[in-house]
Amino acid sequence: MYIQYEVADKIATITLDRPEAANAQNAGLLDELDAAWMRAAADPDVAVIVLRAEGKHFSAGHDLGTKVPDDLKITLDLIYANESRRYLEYSLRWRNIPKPSIAAVQGRCIAGGLLLCWPCDLIIASEDASFSDPVVLMGIGGVEYHGHTWELGPRKAKEILFTGRPVTALEAEQTGMVNKVVPRDRLDEETRALATKIASMPPFGLRQAKRAVNQTLDVQGFYAAIQSVFDIHQTGHGNALSVGGFPILVNLDEMKAKIE
Repeated sequence: MYIQYEVADKIATITLDRPEAANAQNAGLLDELDAAWMRAAADPDVAVIVLRAEGKHFSAGHDLGTKVPDDLKITLDLIYANESRRYLEYSLRWRNIPKPSIAAVQGRCIAGGLLLCWPCDLIIASEDASFSDPVVLMGIGGVEYHGHTWELGPRKAKEILFTGRPVTALEAEQTGMVNKVVPRDRLDEETRALATKIASMPPFGLRQAKRAVNQTLDVQGFYAAIQSVFDIHQTGHGNALSVGGFPILVNLDEMKAKIE
């Protein structure tokens, strides 16, 4: 089990529970996480969803330590199928759940970790939190759910991608990516207080407000851009495969089934 799930006072709390690996995302964690999101979405007793993490760091991103057998032929179509479902479809689905969601972020949030917090409606960060996407070092132009331009603005997004440097919590608050920065020891308390306040609002009004903002972003091109940049992202994998490859997150059982 990689995820904890509990409901209290109309708030569903989903907790990443792989602290020994800095909550790095293997296939099991992502599948359990998606199931938890869907459970909260379907529960009429849940008004607000909180995503948090155990340990020092929110998420170190994709688990690049996943071992791939030497006899398993990794092809771009298999990578595309896996990433399309787990990295793009999951994130878009979480974004569009018709209930408010809040991410509580501490420590490092690296690359794939952004796919977990960016789909949330609000982000509360601890003072020690930082956000980064250093995958240009791997010959890729950014993680699969490419919300950089929307979250940071175009020039800041380019700076962060070009250099790989982390964005501090305060800097993220200044760009509007983070709603509030709080001391580390008050992160859960502050997140819970905000969730409680939101949970007291009429559910229909909350749903309509969220839909209005998300649809405005979609009209501006958010959804189309996310989809098109995901395809561009895959060319990085194709290039990597052509020159010897690099560690990638895969579900070995699924991939074996596709080639057997």
